[in-house]
Amino acid sequence: MISETLEGRIHQGRLLEESFGHETKALLDKTRHVQIVACGTSYHAGLVAKYWLEEVGIPCSIEVASEYRYRNVVVPKDSLFLTVSQSGETADYLAALRGIKDKGYIGSLCICNVAESSLVRESDVSLMTRAGPEIGVASTKAFTTQLVALRLLTIALARRMGLTAEEEERLVNELHALPRQVEVVLSLSDAIETMANAFSDKRNALFLGRGTFYPIALEGALKLKEISYIHAEAYPAGELKHGPLALVDAEMPVVCALPDDPLLDKVLSNLQEVRARGGELFLFSDHSVNIELDHYQNLTLSDIYPGTAPIVYSIPLQLLAYHVAVIKGTDVDQPRNLAKSVTVE
Repeated sequence: MISETLEGRIHQGRLLEESFGHETKALLDKTRHVQIVACGTSYHAGLVAKYWLEEVGIPCSIEVASEYRYRNVVVPKDSLFLTVSQSGETADYLAALRGIKDKGYIGSLCICNVAESSLVRESDVSLMTRAGPEIGVASTKAFTTQLVALRLLTIALARRMGLTAEEEERLVNELHALPRQVEVVLSLSDAIETMANAFSDKRNALFLGRGTFYPIALEGALKLKEISYIHAEAYPAGELKHGPLALVDAEMPVVCALPDDPLLDKVLSNLQEVRARGGELFLFSDHSVNIELDHYQNLTLSDIYPGTAPIVYSIPLQLLAYHVAVIKGTDVDQPRNLAKSVTVE
């Protein structure tokens, strides 16, 4: 599905911005600030995009749709209203979109998976994720394709902030490599299933991350609680001593992504704190990372590019939740009490 999201939108190291449509291009030309509004899994995708957009110099705010629609919002000049949704039918999105008409936004753009949805019809422009039908209630391929679409949007806006041709080629080639990288991660499914056995009798789990991997930790925790019914929380790893460390003991599995990035040493220091309290560590790391910890389980991901690493690392966390749910015998596709689209408040 990632290939479908990219099809016709990148070619030979270039973003084919014309594939977005003339109206979208004109809207991006005017954009100097992005307000993202989303719910659930899509909110986590939006959080990653906030990091990406700010890296290229575009100020970005993000809020949960059910909160945004009831706030007296102050809109910065030249702001784009961006919604990210799988179904395009969630009531809070539609109410938020309908409430911006007199707020001073330059326009609205939605990233969505359903071309015939209300959100697509009512937004000024749209960027389809092309993920195909998402059968399970817990979005997985919708999440990864949303991230891909948001990465494309980031490159488009980066062009307007002085992105060089060489930098664009690097970013586009990272996207081009994604389908192959995801296939490699999927081949680790059996090893992740073995890891999942350690969660089958647990009642709680803690997910940690820093930078763009904090939203990925949030998404990993959400998937585990949605389909396995294990209570899971996610925190920025640097926040451990501000409360979560009190929960850590031998019965608390702690999951963390360890990309080889500038925050690696700080994350490893945070994980030392977990081990000192007896917490059991379950890690996903780049092959170049040297882990000097004791008593941990680790799966190594190879050939990961920094810009798209959050997308790749989301896959093993999805697989972990899936295997835990299968081991526990819960319904992976139809978890209790949940619906695919929240059409009422």
